[in-house]
Amino acid sequence: MRLFTRRRPRSDEGSTTVEYAIVTVAVAAFAAVLYSLLTGDKAVSWLTDLIMKALTVPS
Repeated sequence: MRLFTRRRPRSDEGSTTVEYAIVTVAVAAFAAVLYSLLTGDKAVSWLTDLIMKALTVPS
């Protein structure tokens, strides 16, 4: 009787799903940070000023 048997290496089944889940969570966190930055008062006023300057015609 053998006390120590060799195990075959485990397959990589499911690792792709875990990688997709981690990337999805990271993208969602990045989107939340970006959304909070762009919807802040400072960013909205900066974007409004930028658009207004782009739409004005120099005389």
